[in-house]
Amino acid sequence: MSNPFLTIGMSVYDDYDGFYFTVQAIRLYHPEIADEVEFLAIDNNPGGPCGRAMKNLEHWAPNFRCIEYGERRGTAVRDILFREGSGEFVLCVDCHVLFPPGALGRLIAWCRANPQTRDLLQGPLLHDDLNLSTHLEPRWWPGHLFFGEWATDNRGLDLDAPPFEVPMQGLGAFACRRAAWPGFNPGFSGFGGEEGYIHEKIRRAGGRVLCLPFLRWMHRFARPDGIPFAPTWQDRLRNYLIGHHELGLDPAPVIAHLEECIGKEQARILLNAVRSGA
Repeated sequence: MSNPFLTIGMSVYDDYDGFYFTVQAIRLYHPEIADEVEFLAIDNNPGGPCGRAMKNLEHWAPNFRCIEYGERRGTAVRDILFREGSGEFVLCVDCHVLFPPGALGRLIAWCRANPQTRDLLQGPLLHDDLNLSTHLEPRWWPGHLFFGEWATDNRGLDLDAPPFEVPMQGLGAFACRRAAWPGFNPGFSGFGGEEGYIHEKIRRAGGRVLCLPFLRWMHRFARPDGIPFAPTWQDRLRNYLIGHHELGLDPAPVIAHLEECIGKEQARILLNAVRSGA
């Protein structure tokens, strides 16, 4: 496809089913955007069991490309989508996300009406019961090494309500003008540490974090067959410390929360391992 307006991109690690149904659901249920989008996937484990099937989809979807990239693994490889995408805007989604009919057409219309925006564009998460969370509150989630707790602003309950600013939101679905994307820290690896961090970078670059009430997205969280990669607290801790250092933030709250989660002794061991590069 020449000159797509929107790149719909995702990073995939051995999740062919999720990837397949995300792409095909968009093609089936959002036909009005077919001529305005390209699909771009990063296969983050190209030597794995899903690699060949992912690459083969290029033969079935003419506006789909698959980039094989295994040099560095983790959610921050999504930066590649902004470097390699051809669209003026990039919609980055997890490879197991569904959008209600009409949501993506409205996103394209909003972006066309705001061609120079520097904002990070997000929308309400639809949970499995179809209730929604419009954003994450910027506080540590008790018992998890995760910054952010799901919350709902009543303004987001109205599908046609105007966009409004939120502090942060989960990164299962977000869009940004490609030229305005500030990027993840190249030191990030593995899973975690990006929520809150990238939202602050957007604000420091002159943008806003917006909730577009129509941009609703459903995310599959359950993985009954197991997760093919191993999200670790060590990766998450390292990324939080890297992000805090980049932004000039005090790391003490990260460490204090870690101690609340696993105790001071285990926190000291994990912190030493991260600082030593183990």
